[in-house]
Amino acid sequence: MASVSEMYDVGWEEMRDKLRKWREDNCRNSEQIVDVGEELISEHASKLGDDIWIIYEQVMIAALDCSRDDLALTCLQELRKQFPDSHRVKRLSGMRLEALERYDEANKHYDAILQDDPTNTAARKRKISILKAQGKSAEAIRELNEYLEQFVGDQEAWHELSELYINEHDYGKAAFCLEELMMTNPHNHLYCEQYAEVKYTQGGLENLELSRKYFAQALRLNNRNMRALFGLYMSASHIAASPKVSAKVKKDNMKYAAWAATQINKAYKLAGRGNKENKCSMKAVEEMLESMQITMS
Repeated sequence: MASVSEMYDVGWEEMRDKLRKWREDNCRNSEQIVDVGEELISEHASKLGDDIWIIYEQVMIAALDCSRDDLALTCLQELRKQFPDSHRVKRLSGMRLEALERYDEANKHYDAILQDDPTNTAARKRKISILKAQGKSAEAIRELNEYLEQFVGDQEAWHELSELYINEHDYGKAAFCLEELMMTNPHNHLYCEQYAEVKYTQGGLENLELSRKYFAQALRLNNRNMRALFGLYMSASHIAASPKVSAKVKKDNMKYAAWAATQINKAYKLAGRGNKENKCSMKAVEEMLESMQITMS
């Protein structure tokens, strides 16, 4: 099989720069990282200088994602030789044990790190990830809440807690977590969209109205967010169909739903999908609108 450098006619510098770009962009494209990184460290390690250590870490994590324990172990052994007492390397050792489902051993690694450094947030979060992997959602939720009492600004932890609450169908608490995220990062369209989805799932007229508002806000922040566009259409449609709303509210929401449907139609056409698929998709939208006496302009 041809090497990466032969397939794409690139040198080791380009491969190194590609890995750096993926790190900076926080890309989790693990298969590509393994393909590029494995060749780079096996053929050009001596040319990489101090970059080799962060590349070993990057490739190891990607190898764990791809069930390549052989490659992960190779990277880990090199890191252990260079940094024998590093908490960061010990955490990587624990992550490898997690991937092998040796959770008790992994926990021992994290406990050892926390004994030396009780404020090590990465080790604490790894322990929570083990509870989640074991299906112990209640324990994971409790540990995350305790963690957030100390590290209230950790957005990743708030988001993880919201996901755990959603999995437990505790939508009220999930909404609270997402409200915390929106307060600290009001320009993140994904938080607005997820909050709107939670409110939509909770149901009831008040929640549907909130849902519609936050789907609209997500679209203001990113007008290409198709999920938010569909959410706006669905929430406005349900409000318009409610027997509890006034004639004006019904009319306004019919207008919102029709606008959203028109934008969905345009998006399908711009996407350049096959005519047959496009027609089937839009027919479903049009039938739903017709059932509610809403017309697309």
